[in-house]
Amino acid sequence: MTAFADLGLSKDALLAVEKLGYDQPTPVQEQSIPLVLEGRDLIAAASTGTGKTAAFLLPTLSTLPRVRGRNRAPRVLVVSPTRELAQQIARTAMQISRKTGHFVTTVFGGTPYGPQIKEIRGGTDVLIATPGRLNDLMDRGVIDLGSVETLVLDEADRMLDMGFLPDVTTIVNATPECRQTLLFSATIDRSIEKNLGSLLRDPAVVEIAHKGETAKTVEQFVMPVLNHKKPELLQAVLEEKGSERIIVFARTKFRTEECAETLCRAGYKAESIHSDKSQGQRRRALENFRRGKTSVLVATDVLARGIDVPEVDHVINFDLPDMPEDYVHRIGRTGRAGEQGYAISFVTRESTRTLKDIERLIGKDIPFMDLENYKLDASVLQKPKKGGKGGYKGSKPKYGKGPRSDSARAGHTASAGKSTDKRSQDNRPGRGSRAEGRRFENDKREGGRSRNAESAKLRLERKGAQRSSAPRSKSNGAQQKSVDAGKKTVRQGEGYDYSRFTK
Repeated sequence: MTAFADLGLSKDALLAVEKLGYDQPTPVQEQSIPLVLEGRDLIAAASTGTGKTAAFLLPTLSTLPRVRGRNRAPRVLVVSPTRELAQQIARTAMQISRKTGHFVTTVFGGTPYGPQIKEIRGGTDVLIATPGRLNDLMDRGVIDLGSVETLVLDEADRMLDMGFLPDVTTIVNATPECRQTLLFSATIDRSIEKNLGSLLRDPAVVEIAHKGETAKTVEQFVMPVLNHKKPELLQAVLEEKGSERIIVFARTKFRTEECAETLCRAGYKAESIHSDKSQGQRRRALENFRRGKTSVLVATDVLARGIDVPEVDHVINFDLPDMPEDYVHRIGRTGRAGEQGYAISFVTRESTRTLKDIERLIGKDIPFMDLENYKLDASVLQKPKKGGKGGYKGSKPKYGKGPRSDSARAGHTASAGKSTDKRSQDNRPGRGSRAEGRRFENDKREGGRSRNAESAKLRLERKGAQRSSAPRSKSNGAQQKSVDAGKKTVRQGEGYDYSRFTK
């Protein structure tokens, strides 16, 4: 097995590795570090939690010369999509820089400009930034990227998803063309190649995990539930599985707030975290979670890749994500560093298609989990059976069928003799006689035009009868039958297999 000492890192970087507590390089570190040390441009794809941050920081700081003096411009630029991810990278960079002797600065939105500007003007070697705040500081003339030797685009696929392509393009154009560019992403897809591929020169490609691969240390389960029963089920899970270090993912900011408040009222130590929170609130929530002051953190997808907390026991998908890829990043918050983790997803009838897409992405069916203290019913995932036309089974009476009442039966018998219906006893003309009367009046009024119209109508009826009596070709009939059979097969294939949820 390869050791860090065999990868070509400097002595200071190896001391940092020892300080960080790394024993053996992960696959992405083992393959990426030598290429970065060679000065190659690099595209690296690996699932979350595989050590990508150290894969670019260790070799970059290992070869970066120490420079002293104020007003020095950054020579290493790391761009990340979210504040939390930028802070996570900065923590690792600072731990390494204590041994390598470099200065690290972090800039991101949601905080005052003043302290960040002061720190930048004091000189820095490594700048870690989010795209929006970095562009703002560039517009103010605070940051000069003309000395950047290494540009790192971390979570590049996420930056594209969040609409940062124009900002990233502006940043890249402000750096020298002779720079080394490192692109790290969870996946390599067409959007990456199309939008960012031109930024690299003859890049080496490292692809550790196929798209949708999840960590082997994470056991995944699903629980069928009605949407309004989710809070009740969540509390049942926390009661049975314990409530230490659990991250709950909800789809919207409102849902995170609502979920956290419900848990707090039930006596759990819970906090919510999403993009509408101030930077101070988000930092405090993460710190409280790390220190164990809160046991449940309710978050949105924006933070699925930016939460770096060790020893997360469970990840619970209160709502399934809109994108199947986000499911992989969510559950990557647990089962890290070889520890056992569990991912539980609440599935409603409306989200079964999303579940099917997730299972297709990860290449396996997710098993059903049961609880001792809560009864789960997989039938809630099935669509109600349709009855007669106009509604679901049992929702609408079927008229004209079944036994008639005695009074109706008596009326029918009486009609064989003398009718008991008042309408049949009056002397008013029936509908047929009224229609004939109107036609007679029209004939008198219109004259010959009425007879001509009737003649034309008869001719059309004769032509229609001739067409309908023409023999139908066997090939056309067989073709139509085949099409109908194909349509039927497609409809049958669209259903979801619920049988695996049965006990």
